[in-house]
Amino acid sequence: MKALNLPSYEFKVKYRENKQLIFDPIRKKYLVLTPEEWVRQHFVNYLIKHKKYPATLIGLEKKVMLNGMLRRTDILVFNKRAEPYIIVECKAPSVNIDQKTFDQVARYNAKLNAKYIIVTNGLVHYYCIVDSKSEKYVFLREIPDYI
Repeated sequence: MKALNLPSYEFKVKYRENKQLIFDPIRKKYLVLTPEEWVRQHFVNYLIKHKKYPATLIGLEKKVMLNGMLRRTDILVFNKRAEPYIIVECKAPSVNIDQKTFDQVARYNAKLNAKYIIVTNGLVHYYCIVDSKSEKYVFLREIPDYI
């Protein structure tokens, strides 16, 4: 897999039926290692090991009902009160992040009301705080560490 613009980590990887699998410590199971999953697993490790967010507050592929259609967030981090705090939308490194990507995560956040939005393809990361009064994003250099 391609090197990312995130710290490197030791992952549990194995092969089954000619497919490469990666262990997901949040869901506690092996998943097919796609480019997007590579980004998601790196970002989860970044949140846990560098930003100190507890793994118990992180959910992967959480369901969101939008206009009668079931969607899934890539990474959803909750605060201590179990409220959505950060939504992370992960794309494969080959996918350019554009307005469509931001629109996707904004639709999720219209339901979830998270304080922060992150969009990443593993190479480029956009960190935003949501200004709910003006319904705009304010871009940040980083998200805060867990407190």
